[in-house]
Amino acid sequence: MFEGLFAKKNSILGVDIGTSNIKLAQIGHGQQAVLETYGIVNVAYQLGGKNDEIAIAQMANVLKLLLQKAGVSARRCVISFPNSAVFSSVIQLPKMTESEMASAVEFEAKKYVPLSLAEIDLSWTPIGDSGTSSEGQKILLTAVPKQVTRNYMKVFELAGLAPEIGEIEALALIRSLIGNASINCVIIDIGARSTGLNIIENGFLRLSRNLNIGGDTITDKIAQSLNISQFRAEQFKKDFGVSSATFIPDTIKPVLNLIKNEVKQLLTIYQSQNIQVDKILLVGGGANLPGVKGFFEDLKVTVELGNPLKAVAYNKDLETVLKRSALSLPIAIGLALRNE
Repeated sequence: MFEGLFAKKNSILGVDIGTSNIKLAQIGHGQQAVLETYGIVNVAYQLGGKNDEIAIAQMANVLKLLLQKAGVSARRCVISFPNSAVFSSVIQLPKMTESEMASAVEFEAKKYVPLSLAEIDLSWTPIGDSGTSSEGQKILLTAVPKQVTRNYMKVFELAGLAPEIGEIEALALIRSLIGNASINCVIIDIGARSTGLNIIENGFLRLSRNLNIGGDTITDKIAQSLNISQFRAEQFKKDFGVSSATFIPDTIKPVLNLIKNEVKQLLTIYQSQNIQVDKILLVGGGANLPGVKGFFEDLKVTVELGNPLKAVAYNKDLETVLKRSALSLPIAIGLALRNE
């Protein structure tokens, strides 16, 4: 996806730039995938659709320092574009030649992307096993504003990296959390400022949605209700979470209920088509919230914390430290697992 936008040995770096931090993972590709190093750093600079040279330089400096601190040796990297910057949709098209497909995808893109084709980098990928389907084929349509692409390319160039491929977060999540398993599930990625909801059918992405709420929203609610600083509210959140034994849940639950209600709607889509959902996977920094797994269990679907470490080998001496960061790393690990 977006291969033509990027430059072109054995370690690959996955770089996940989120709404409040940068996560990276370097994976060696030999007889098995080995997590060689990783890193996470907070970042206060957001890259939008404008050419902000100051923010670009600041983010590049933070990324460059993180590369040094983590001991990253790879310069080849696979990157993700934030969900907030990406327009994506799964569409159904009849069987046709590749040249016909290109024209059809451009036509369909005008229905889903609120920008002109001249303003976006458009990519499409066949998904699922549609080779024998009489109904045609499912296509993952993805578009990123050209200015967003240029901003990120400048960041990586200044940091000394050579991006080969860019892809959406959902595909990286599937690669690190599900692999080749043909399961039906919902992946909930609770970030700092946004939450990604992804419907996976038979191991393939079917639908992706983005909610503008996350861990920071919960922290803000606690700070407001208790009239305390953001720092103390963050500590309260980490200490108490959604435990029913404290007074904080009444503040937290409205935010989590927004996520849960959206998931209910996604499950209804499954159920209306007689599709059995195997599990719900929780990842992202917000999935570390004490009690959050139990909060979603009344959806009557098995709820698990996602574990991207199952997809790689790593130094077992670092297991305790790694597990503290595991819920924040599935996108970075999934990106670095792409060895194509």
